[in-house]
Amino acid sequence: MSKEGNIEKIEIVPEENTEEAGAKIKKIKERLRKAEHERGEFLTFAQKAKADFINYKREQEAKISEYYKFANEGLILDVLPVLDSFELAMKHLPDDEQAGKDNGIEQLYNQLKNILKSNGIEEIEAVGEKFNPELHESIEVVEGEDPGTVIEEVQTGYKLHGKVIRPSKVKISK
Repeated sequence: MSKEGNIEKIEIVPEENTEEAGAKIKKIKERLRKAEHERGEFLTFAQKAKADFINYKREQEAKISEYYKFANEGLILDVLPVLDSFELAMKHLPDDEQAGKDNGIEQLYNQLKNILKSNGIEEIEAVGEKFNPELHESIEVVEGEDPGTVIEEVQTGYKLHGKVIRPSKVKISK
């Protein structure tokens, strides 16, 4: 046998001894079985590597999507006090301005709320709900009829795509 590069060349030489020829054939068949086994292992490894890469790629795409979903959370948290100020201003409008729905403060307030809503912001329901520490922050406990129920919301809480970014500050009954 001679080698050229990595490939072994088998020279066929007429044999007079059939035992020696049978031994060579047996040796060649064994090498073939070993090569087929190694090929199967490499194929399995390649398929697993491909599947792992596809899963990794899918996970990365999900992480990137999640990142974009919550990328503006900081900005929204900075804007929420402005929304609170609008709510406070509307509570303190003179009665004749509160009756008219055409006041500028309410229009600006609604415009800001619509922008936030279109970006995944939703208010957390509080008044009349059972106190939930994941959604509400209790700032006072007062006498009431239904213990553990939110009776007043002092500051509105918000969720961004279902994640609480600011809990509602509430008063609950005991």
